[in-house]
Amino acid sequence: MTLDLTSLRKSIESLDNSINSYMVNKENKSLSDIDMETLKAGVIQNFEVAYELCWKFLKRWLSLNVSPNIADGVYRRELFRICAEHRLIFDVDIWMSYHEARNLTSHTYDSVSAEKVFETSLVFIHDAKILFETLEVKNG
Repeated sequence: MTLDLTSLRKSIESLDNSINSYMVNKENKSLSDIDMETLKAGVIQNFEVAYELCWKFLKRWLSLNVSPNIADGVYRRELFRICAEHRLIFDVDIWMSYHEARNLTSHTYDSVSAEKVFETSLVFIHDAKILFETLEVKNG
């Protein structure tokens, strides 16, 4: 059985578009600080959605291709370790850092946390694209 990767693809595209929009506009002197913070907030929001879908698709792939219950009740680090064993991701620690950044957005929201999550989003997009390509290939 294959996974319908449409929602994952769209979430990664949305994150990529929001990052590109920020990068294009960061030197635009006609935009206010509030405008730029709004663009950053869009990146952070898109990161949240893309990250959530990434780990859910990792879990779904394992369930369909390895064992139906392999990821049930496991901690996130263990999930990422299993995914690395199956060559879905390549660095458990970096994926844990994405998880920690996602947790920041749901537990605290201040300018320091927002900046950290924003910076993490700029790294995450690359790994999210690689994951999507990997899932596409393994999806057959």
